[in-house]
Amino acid sequence: MPDAELTTTELLTHYSSQLSRDLDENVQEQDRVRSEIEALQARLLTLQRDHTVLATMQQALESGIPVQQVRMSPPSQGYDLPAVSAPGATRRKHQTPTLVALIRSYLAEQSEPCSAAEVAAALSEAHPDRVIKTTVVRTTLEGLVARSSAQRLKQGHSVFYMSLEKAPGGGLADTDTGEGGSTGRSAVGG
Repeated sequence: MPDAELTTTELLTHYSSQLSRDLDENVQEQDRVRSEIEALQARLLTLQRDHTVLATMQQALESGIPVQQVRMSPPSQGYDLPAVSAPGATRRKHQTPTLVALIRSYLAEQSEPCSAAEVAAALSEAHPDRVIKTTVVRTTLEGLVARSSAQRLKQGHSVFYMSLEKAPGGGLADTDTGEGGSTGRSAVGG
């Protein structure tokens, strides 16, 4: 029976050393995965910051803030590589009107002041291919007010906007300030 005890001892030694190696490998794998997670978290933070910057730039573009045009140099010759654009980037092949132009046009057509929500709803209906958010429309309208292209009218807690640009009929749009005067609207939940 000494051979049975020897075999059991050898098996225990073998299993013990195997478990020790497996534990070491497990710890090393955990460390490797932790470092990958840290790298991915750092990458995620960078992407989130980039997203914030890009969203701000997009909102600035949609609100009509002028952007300087940058002339691109022609592609270098000698390489037959296809042109690659960034994922999610869109090129305007057809000159689509800017959100500012759409809002200006819509306000000029209206005979009475409109809220930002009304403008957004009307433009979304007229342009179903575009995503038009009320907050972006409101920011754009405030930009137009700042440039004296539109007028802000307050009635109670509601804010309405109207065009100050020439209407298609040739005259200026009504310039009532709304300060206690009539805007052509009934009071809504003042």
